[in-house]
Amino acid sequence: MSQDQERIKALVNLRQHLEERITKLNAETKELQASLDAVNSVLLEKGFKRGSLNDAEVPEKKEQKDWATQTGQRIKPEFVQKEPKRTSYQGGEPENVIPLKTANEESLAIVYIEKDSIHVLPDETKHFSVNTPPFGNFLIDRVLAKMHDKDSELVRLKELTPDKMFSYNVVREGEFLREIIIRNADEERFRELKSSIRWTLEKMYEKVKSPQ
Repeated sequence: MSQDQERIKALVNLRQHLEERITKLNAETKELQASLDAVNSVLLEKGFKRGSLNDAEVPEKKEQKDWATQTGQRIKPEFVQKEPKRTSYQGGEPENVIPLKTANEESLAIVYIEKDSIHVLPDETKHFSVNTPPFGNFLIDRVLAKMHDKDSELVRLKELTPDKMFSYNVVREGEFLREIIIRNADEERFRELKSSIRWTLEKMYEKVKSPQ
């Protein structure tokens, strides 16, 4: 598959995801509004006013626990178990589409996370050039290439299988950056990559806005 085809595939998948999310949220909003209307209707029939709701008794925690037990529902723990090392970052709601912005909330890129790959799609209106520092000397040489070289050594030592090795691909159109495709980034590396990519693009944008 060519670089253009991979980029188009990522964009099509992103569009499909966003359309599905919008449809789901619209349906959920309608259901919630219908439930709210029904509750308001019952309260009006019982002669409740909005202010009098404060006097209504709040069920005890024990009653809430009993209800959950009777209905077979469980309360989910308020934490996410950390993924083991050397597994690709598993994107899930709501973090499989992450915007990268400047400190002034200007768009830099979006990060689209698939099951086994991460796609960084820069804001094309910013005209990011691969020749603009610190893209090459920092993001490529000190971050991406360093991660790749470390995994290459682990593969040589047979401590990591080649299919789990970190890899990346820079998609460009002439000198302009169009996409960065990253594979086999674990959770720890993903956090570092997200921070490094945002910082790099912000510095590149500052140079574009104020050419020397």
